[in-house]
Amino acid sequence: MIALSSLKYIGASVFAIVCATNIALAQSDELTTDEITDAFNKQKTRGLVLVPSTATDETANVVTETTVATAPTGYQPVAAEDQVNIQVRFDFASAALREDEKPKLSSLCQAMKNVDVNVFQIIGHTDSAGSAEYNQNLSLLRAKEVKRFLISDCGIAEERLEVLGLGEAEPLNKADPRADENRRVEFQALG
Repeated sequence: MIALSSLKYIGASVFAIVCATNIALAQSDELTTDEITDAFNKQKTRGLVLVPSTATDETANVVTETTVATAPTGYQPVAAEDQVNIQVRFDFASAALREDEKPKLSSLCQAMKNVDVNVFQIIGHTDSAGSAEYNQNLSLLRAKEVKRFLISDCGIAEERLEVLGLGEAEPLNKADPRADENRRVEFQALG
């Protein structure tokens, strides 16, 4: 006969395994090149601002031209469903891109080459474990490492890539700031 406390322990263990399996399955859903391209196309109009030029029609005294300017390059949150997040894993306290994580970036590389976007922002995020200052620095170093990879291994022009580290400031899972999905690299099309 199994004691009630043993059943509670077994039940909790089975629940934990099921939850861990569901999280692993959710994270293994990698975006295809087409899905990434669609997301970038939705994002790219966010980074454009119409600005009237100073040229005027002398007789009618009206603005005759409009120019397009790029929005400021600070972080502008994007709806979760429109984000391009790649769950690139790094070793503990490391910003070195692991060899087994590089294939995850292949669809991203192809999408970046195919989409009509001038500038992409690479945004590093962390979970809330550790100090805010440490996480800020680590997220920036990881974003820089991904940028280096995209330039050297993918052939994306350096001037098309900007990096930003947000540390733990913008968790994807706000209910659980320490959740694995908060450790990510997000990509935004700026225009």
